[in-house]
Amino acid sequence: MRVDVVDPSAYTPPYDHALCAGLARAGADVRLITSRFPYGGVPWRSGYAVQERFYRGAAVVGRPGSRLRLAAKLAQHVPDMLGYRSAARSADAVHFQWLTVPPLDARLLPLGRPLVLTAHDVLAREPRGGRLGRRLARAGQRRLFDRVDAVVVHSEHGRARLLRDAGVEPGKVHVIPHGAFAHLLDLPEERPLPQELASGDGPVALFFGLLRPYKGLDVLLEAWRGITGAELWVVGLPRMDVAPLRAAAPPGVRFVERYVADEEIPALFRRADLVVLPYREIDQSGVLFTALAFGRPLLLSAVGGFPEVAAEGAAELVSPPGDPAALHAALVRLLADPAARERLAEGARRAALGRFGWDAIARRHLDLYRGLLDR
Repeated sequence: MRVDVVDPSAYTPPYDHALCAGLARAGADVRLITSRFPYGGVPWRSGYAVQERFYRGAAVVGRPGSRLRLAAKLAQHVPDMLGYRSAARSADAVHFQWLTVPPLDARLLPLGRPLVLTAHDVLAREPRGGRLGRRLARAGQRRLFDRVDAVVVHSEHGRARLLRDAGVEPGKVHVIPHGAFAHLLDLPEERPLPQELASGDGPVALFFGLLRPYKGLDVLLEAWRGITGAELWVVGLPRMDVAPLRAAAPPGVRFVERYVADEEIPALFRRADLVVLPYREIDQSGVLFTALAFGRPLLLSAVGGFPEVAAEGAAELVSPPGDPAALHAALVRLLADPAARERLAEGARRAALGRFGWDAIARRHLDLYRGLLDR
């Protein structure tokens, strides 16, 4: 079976490559159709082809995320989507991970073969344009859901939201878990901890990933007040103004505000005694599945699909989300209890090898594609 996995803007390279590698190991002929990742090279495995068909001109215009580059991408978007529509004729199934302009893309998708869309975000959270932008983005997503043959979500929570809030037909929605990013355990090269984090030997709580408002960093910093004998590391590329939070941060907090390459990730997670995700809303998180791969104990808000991971014994939940006092109490308890952290770490290791292993996930995707072809 020829499968195209398509991520035009290279939004989630680790997920894209892990899925393609799993599909290839399961016997599929796989092409990853994407664009050049703007922050550097992406380690990828053998067994599948990679074609950077999208936004080739925009890759050399402006900074990543700048208005100039965005304008260049938009200018190329329709021609690139139409060009891929022709190339998709050689695929048996086409699986989009993201689409850049949902209201427009619903009219530009390939024809005559099964189309699958993974709803990583389920429904748009932070589009440009505030509340109106969110309504327009969600309307565009609904048109996409109508246009494709199947929608993959990573949790039962995500399935329920699509049925309730987007009116997607129940038979069209398929729950297939996100996978643990085990490829990070075996990189050809690893870098040591960043210089600004290299000292200290006490317990470390890690907040990692793109810094966005919905992730609750402000709640975590407030919850950290009064905690001594441990450090909180905030590591990731800002997608919001972090300066006020940094200025008001309590003692014991260190910031590394930049993109973190794959080669830097192992040192961070191996050093972390606890990975904290105090999100206000989410379905699932790549940071969570990075922590599972490294067998790190997790402290999660009770939102989205997080309780489904906690049910595997891999995480402790904080409820309600957005409550600094509840989060503070959980941090104090876990930082003072190595045995409790080890129980969570063991649960994370089991989950990464079991339900969240990519070979099982790939087989479920192939079963979905075959079912669509048969139908």
